[in-house]
Amino acid sequence: MGRKGGFPGGGMGNMGAMMKQAQKMQVELARAQEEIKDMTFEASAGGGMVKAVAQGDNSLVSLTIDPEAVDPEDVEMLQDMITAAVNEALRGVAELGAQRINAATVGMSIPGLM
Repeated sequence: MGRKGGFPGGGMGNMGAMMKQAQKMQVELARAQEEIKDMTFEASAGGGMVKAVAQGDNSLVSLTIDPEAVDPEDVEMLQDMITAAVNEALRGVAELGAQRINAATVGMSIPGLM
């Protein structure tokens, strides 16, 4: 007849395999989170006049402003370029982090969790 519970293999052996897979996933996710902290992403705005570098912990590592971008008559434009560069750098590092997390969990499927 058919198997009960809907899990291939059923029984306690399957539970042990699921636990091992969950432990492996936990280790891989922890490793990925550590790697993400050190990832950086650089973005620019205003044709490269403003450059921002963000790190995987969502911190701004550096901000570079070309002196030609500093116009006392148009401070608002400089502020917009800084905001755009920082936001793009933060988005980029978040995307890199998501890719790393996805890579860490590829092929791991635990019924009921994923």
